[in-house]
Amino acid sequence: MRRILTIVLATALIGGAFAQQIRIMGYGGQDPAILVRLLDEVIGTELAAEGITLTYEPLEGDYNAALFNALSAGTAADIFYIPVETAPGIIATGKVLALDGLFDTAPFIESLVEAYTVDGSVYGIAKDFNTLAIHYNTDLFDEAGVAYPDASDTWVTFADKLRAVAALDADVYGTCFPAGFDRFGAFAFATGWQPFDAAGNTDLLDPAFVEAVTWYTGLVREGVAIQPSDIGQGWTGGCFATDNVAIAIEGAWMLGFLRNEAPNLQYGTTFMPIGPSGERGNFLYTVAYGINADSPHRDAALRVLAAITGPAAQQWVLEQGLAIPSRTALADNPFFLEGTPEAIANRVVFEGAADGNVLGFQFGSIGTDWMTPVNDALVAIMTGQTTVEVALTEAQRDLNALIDRAR
Repeated sequence: MRRILTIVLATALIGGAFAQQIRIMGYGGQDPAILVRLLDEVIGTELAAEGITLTYEPLEGDYNAALFNALSAGTAADIFYIPVETAPGIIATGKVLALDGLFDTAPFIESLVEAYTVDGSVYGIAKDFNTLAIHYNTDLFDEAGVAYPDASDTWVTFADKLRAVAALDADVYGTCFPAGFDRFGAFAFATGWQPFDAAGNTDLLDPAFVEAVTWYTGLVREGVAIQPSDIGQGWTGGCFATDNVAIAIEGAWMLGFLRNEAPNLQYGTTFMPIGPSGERGNFLYTVAYGINADSPHRDAALRVLAAITGPAAQQWVLEQGLAIPSRTALADNPFFLEGTPEAIANRVVFEGAADGNVLGFQFGSIGTDWMTPVNDALVAIMTGQTTVEVALTEAQRDLNALIDRAR
């Protein structure tokens, strides 16, 4: 059952009456506390002076299902989170306000704006984001006498470095490769492959996609890479923290985990390797703020959107180590230049949004179910159950059925 806890963030009085109240719907967890702090410490006074009251309503449980229900029932907030993976479906409801001519998107990273653009109109402003990066254990590379991964690495040189470190010991692996498109997909994009063509179809038998699958699963079959579950871990960050894996391919969300779970681990961070296309591949993992097209307080909602994605708010978010901001101007922020492992990692993740074939983590109207046939194929290949050709042929059949049902 959906539970909504309303948290009052700020109030203001105008002429003895309450001002316009703007409701924001978003995630539970830490998000309510973060927005309370943001308002109290950065933008609250300014908004209160303009007579704006804010409430934050966390949608517990399945956020997407709860939001779709609220949009259908006409009870959605003035502003709500739009996760990138479900953005096409949310926008397709017609309940999201097109921001063309109403909000200046020029200050924001172009690829983030594109992730929320449908038929030439922008429907969301990314509040923050992550991309993938190569995080490497410097002690393992030093012990193996192998050069650290760097921005010039291709798939060939990257794999050679993984093999050299994995040769250290039977219990040491070059990296963890999960059987999931949410990590593998970045390598597919590095071949120039696109998940959908102009007609909305997916070609898993495209030679570029086959090449990526063959390379990725081949390192697992070779024993250079390991699946997280094979060493008792649930994700690559957990693998990395064991000191038995030289590289983790994760976003900046891993940094807090390392700080708490592996404080003595020495690491560096660099960009994804260059693929056969001559470019890197990467994902954008992000959440945007969208405005309810039916909001009776459109102007006030636009003002709030400007405040919570403004330079002061994003500077605060960055300095607090909470997320990577979406404004291009923050690329030269002193925080990124501090020289600490965390600062360097955050800078690499930030710059990754504009480096190569970078696509939003989204799958049209199908949603994340699109990944299931691909993930099943990766599992089958990595575990030796079948060949790349057979697995992808079966995955193509299943994916075609999904796409047909979504039409």
